[in-house]
Amino acid sequence: MTTPTIFVTLILLTTLNVDIIIASKHGNDYVRDACSVTKYPTVCIRSLSSFSCKAKRSSHRWARAAVSFTLGEAKSVRRYLGSLRSGGEMRGREGMALLDCIECFGDTVHQLRSSLFELRRLNGKTFERQMGNVETWVSAALSYEDSCSEGLKGRRGKEVRFLRGKVVNVTQFTSNALSLVNKLASDGGAGFDGP
Repeated sequence: MTTPTIFVTLILLTTLNVDIIIASKHGNDYVRDACSVTKYPTVCIRSLSSFSCKAKRSSHRWARAAVSFTLGEAKSVRRYLGSLRSGGEMRGREGMALLDCIECFGDTVHQLRSSLFELRRLNGKTFERQMGNVETWVSAALSYEDSCSEGLKGRRGKEVRFLRGKVVNVTQFTSNALSLVNKLASDGGAGFDGP
């Protein structure tokens, strides 16, 4: 390489790095702003930061991202519950609590899936009705998760402790998703930027 070529390459790389740093800073600002309305902002920032560049300041995109992420985590817990059941590690009262959690997380996944489907097909003409549905469904998902947590109280064992931690995590994600859905609903049509 000749000296001018090296010099031009260095300038391009420096410019690219500055652009990446600026984009990263704006992305951090976007996720911090979006997560400021949630009950667990640190959890929100950690779980949704990868959506920053796409969601930017769109409350619609943040709500979709939060529900989508939460749905994925709820499915993961549902799979884990299934593996505990098939493994037969939890018996007696713990086994009954496990069965309740399996039912609760089946319902949670259904509610979140319905919510995500509705968020994907939001329409300006039916926005308020659709958002009412989504708020109801995400709130129901949170209630199902709380029911699972309640059933685990007072139960002992390594599997129960591990499961309780997973349920608490998903409950925090769902709470944050509900906050972002509520933000979109309160923004009204102004927060909706099309499907």
